[in-house]
Amino acid sequence: MNEHNYTYHDDNFSLDKTEDYTLLIQVEDKSFSYAISNNGKLIAWAENYPFDELSDPQELLDLLSAKYGQMIIGLPAHSFTLVPAELFSGERLPNLARFLDVKADSKVIAQVLDKENIIVYNTSEAIVSTAEEFGIRNTVFTSKGWLTAIAQNNPGNDCLYLNIEKEKVEIAHFASGKLRFYNSFDFNGDDELVYFTVLVANELNLEAKYTSLYVSGNIDADSKGLSRLAEFFKAAEVNNLQVLQLPAEVVAHRVLSIAALSLCALSEAV
Repeated sequence: MNEHNYTYHDDNFSLDKTEDYTLLIQVEDKSFSYAISNNGKLIAWAENYPFDELSDPQELLDLLSAKYGQMIIGLPAHSFTLVPAELFSGERLPNLARFLDVKADSKVIAQVLDKENIIVYNTSEAIVSTAEEFGIRNTVFTSKGWLTAIAQNNPGNDCLYLNIEKEKVEIAHFASGKLRFYNSFDFNGDDELVYFTVLVANELNLEAKYTSLYVSGNIDADSKGLSRLAEFFKAAEVNNLQVLQLPAEVVAHRVLSIAALSLCALSEAV
């Protein structure tokens, strides 16, 4: 997969107008990306900044310290589990945390993922502490927007949705418009990407020859990885779903996950 390091700023972007903007931040373990939208239009995007620049900004000090109309921060999960909303209660959180790979420096969080699911996940305390400086109520699980965007756009019962960032792939499946499967896998190379995708299809009893893949994130439309996936499935193509109006130089599938954070209202901690 390609390691993108891209920066885009609209000519009309101004730090004097940030109260009209929405700041979207997507955090990974050691890096983060940001996007800024205004009236449904992407006006800034940059990726792969070191995490230290978020916790102790230097280059981005003016941008990150500005007052925005809305801010949404996507937090990564080191491990997670989905719990049906009707079965979840705060009292059960300690027991649910036992299913996670919780370390001494981890923080367990429970948030609403959609109307039917609560996601319980753990992330590092350093990430949570940094997020608290921006307002913890502004945080969501990092892929909530991506899943919401797909759910709102008539997902097919015979489709798998993939999002790739670096050497991690997220795979989601919907049935009758509702999320029925979501998981993530660390992979190394195209063969492992194919392996995990086929594994998920088999677990869901989806016949590969009838199953289409829609892929977003760190992958190119003409990449070998997409071609390899297409060898095993009915089709494999980039996901051109747009949740923000994009400039011509920004491809929709590359920014789908971070742009879709704009669909997330204030997080609902439970």
